[in-house]
Amino acid sequence: MGTAVLAFIAVFLLIASGGILLFYREVMFRRISEAISPRPKEKRLTNAVQQAKSSLGGLIGTVENLIPKSEKEVSVQVQRLTRAGFRNESAVKIFYGWKVVAPLVLIVLVTVTGAASYFNAFFVYLLALGMGYLAPDFWLSRKIDKRQKKITRGLPDVLDLLVICMEAGLSLDHATARTAEELTQSQPELCDELNVVVLEQRAGRARSDAWRNMASRVDVESVNNLVSMMVQTEQFGTSVAKMLRVHSETLRTQRVQMVEELAAKTSVKLVFPLALFIFPALFVVTLGPAAIVMMESFNAILK
Repeated sequence: MGTAVLAFIAVFLLIASGGILLFYREVMFRRISEAISPRPKEKRLTNAVQQAKSSLGGLIGTVENLIPKSEKEVSVQVQRLTRAGFRNESAVKIFYGWKVVAPLVLIVLVTVTGAASYFNAFFVYLLALGMGYLAPDFWLSRKIDKRQKKITRGLPDVLDLLVICMEAGLSLDHATARTAEELTQSQPELCDELNVVVLEQRAGRARSDAWRNMASRVDVESVNNLVSMMVQTEQFGTSVAKMLRVHSETLRTQRVQMVEELAAKTSVKLVFPLALFIFPALFVVTLGPAAIVMMESFNAILK
């Protein structure tokens, strides 16, 4: 009897699993096909989003001629945009276009919210114009600082992989290309600069000039030191792999020392919060009951 029950349960489970597979077959095939090749609808949606972004950037870039600017100022902004990772030709036009659009947007917000009615209207609109004009510069400075910090943090890992590739028998140029290919996901900013170095060398530019251009684009002290050491190593004919290993260890030591310095400054920075917020609360808790008792005693004496 037990054997028959077990056989019935087994046959039932097989039939049920077969039915489920047949029922969800179409769904499974659709999911597999979507994973292998995205649907044209998604591609059209992605293309539509990219076209919308490009059209918006082009629309903003058309108003950049309203701002008077010199060639020297444009070259400085191009250099800043390059350090932030924007190398498109339209980046400068979009940047100056935002300098025109951002003040107008702030003026509209001030008008809609009615902030000018609570304060001096002339001062509020003047403040909106100034903040809107300077907002793209602040955003770009923040973008540059953030990218430089990422490059500084990722440089030791890139140097380690360069050393491994060179010790495996690759030349410095091939090791640079392989490193830029392998670390694209983890260190996209630095690998982007390495790809530019590889392209410049393939175009016929000297290795030292390509690395110097990278140092000027990035404007990071650790990268400048690395390029100087690489140029000197190439001139004197010493081992590049040893130099890269030493420089990587130096960068990691500097990172540890920086963390230790920040930890040592913590006690000094805590003095002001302790004096302004914690100590008054402690005084109220400890001296408050004694003050209440003293006040009650004086009131009893006076009565």
